[in-house]
Amino acid sequence: MYNVPYFKATEQAEVLAFMRAHPFVTICGIDKNNLPVATHVPVLLVERDEKLFLQAHIMRKQDHHQAFENNAHVLVIFQGANAYVSSSWYHNDDRGSTWNYQAVHAKGNLRFLSEQELFELLTNLTAHFEKDANSPSQVKNLPNEYMKTNMKAIVALEIEVTDLQHVFKMSQNRNKKSFHNIVEELEKGDLSSIIVAEEMKKNPTQMND
Repeated sequence: MYNVPYFKATEQAEVLAFMRAHPFVTICGIDKNNLPVATHVPVLLVERDEKLFLQAHIMRKQDHHQAFENNAHVLVIFQGANAYVSSSWYHNDDRGSTWNYQAVHAKGNLRFLSEQELFELLTNLTAHFEKDANSPSQVKNLPNEYMKTNMKAIVALEIEVTDLQHVFKMSQNRNKKSFHNIVEELEKGDLSSIIVAEEMKKNPTQMND
């Protein structure tokens, strides 16, 4: 991925917080014919024994399931809002237009989990995203037969993260006037642009004079 020092978070905790805030990821792998596959799922972050794990579930007998069975090495992509940045917004700067975005790449080794671990994962996933502990959608409130039937079609997985890279490209390389101009222009744009502007305003001290 794009790797420039000034487009980095200052603390690892910031990277983990971003991952938790953007849990719907793309998991990429390679099948037995060396062709790429990808699937899109929500994940839970689990820290255990000073290691980071990602947990999720996928449909059985799909191309991604077969590829992950064949090759356990995967790449997981976390991505936030992104926006076009016009060079016309720069102050006394003739460099080209660009794109602001945040992304994290987590490489790791995947293993499939047992049926009991699948049930636990579904319980934890639902509890995490449902929020309401008394919701009828909580696993604890669903009929056993319904759970057993639907669990046959899916499989749980866990990825031990072995390499974590990120880029938080938010105009940190611009001078203060350009930085403020970019924020003001993005705030006039679509929802994604507005979110990028808000992210930029969280770290104004990173910009150049």
